[in-house]
Amino acid sequence: MDAATKKELEKIACKVRIGIIEGVHSAKSGHPGGSLSAAEILTYLYFRKMRIDPANPSDENRDRFVLSKGHAAPALYAVLAERGYFDPALLNTLRQPGSILQGHPDKKHIPGVDMSTGSLGQGISAAVGMALSAKHFGNDFKVYALLGDGEIEEGQVWEAAMFAGNKGLSNLTAFVDNNNLQIDGTIEEVNSAHPIDKKFEAFNWHTITIDGNDFDAIEAALQEAETVDKPVAIIAKTVKGKGVSYMENAVNWHGAAPNDELYEQAIQELNAALAALQ
Repeated sequence: MDAATKKELEKIACKVRIGIIEGVHSAKSGHPGGSLSAAEILTYLYFRKMRIDPANPSDENRDRFVLSKGHAAPALYAVLAERGYFDPALLNTLRQPGSILQGHPDKKHIPGVDMSTGSLGQGISAAVGMALSAKHFGNDFKVYALLGDGEIEEGQVWEAAMFAGNKGLSNLTAFVDNNNLQIDGTIEEVNSAHPIDKKFEAFNWHTITIDGNDFDAIEAALQEAETVDKPVAIIAKTVKGKGVSYMENAVNWHGAAPNDELYEQAIQELNAALAALQ
């Protein structure tokens, strides 16, 4: 990736993080930690990888994306707004009565959302169904999903993984946001799923482990994914709360909103990071 492209993507990721903080602060609730950790993954998919058209969000030939860890909706909403699916001003209506932007993605009301998610494990199952449908009907669209490393403690994830591997769904790529923190503590403290790559490999997936906050690594992994005839799991090692100093690697920011003072600090830090990229 050339330096200019990478810098542009880094700018977009900064704006996405600002959108996340704006939305969660306005709502006085939400999940900032795991939203911030996934900013680079979502930015790359929506701005460099996926075949999509914000002017035609229901295009049958579009690539699909499923946010299996649906509580990271603030990140998806911020990316969709930045990509032009809806007015960014709506981010400040997150979780408000009457807003289309509720706590988890809703495909009936939000342009660009391909699957309503929230119950952990069901998103990847739906993504597997989409990929199977594409294979069955000869469609050439790709399906991408994002799971949490806490989410993969859910047994339904592995039923879906087993099915995808057995059916050779090479049109399916799943990212695991491996920020190593979930609602109650570290993955190891709660119910370790490590080694994550070996578990997917046991179900006949091709696995790639990367720095999930680095655009070059994301690009290289997705290029590699195109070369194999299996479903692909990209284990993306990320920093929970990335970009906001007091949220980074802090489990208490899994599902909490900043107060006015901490909101100002977060916005100042993110604006400074954005200005440094100009």
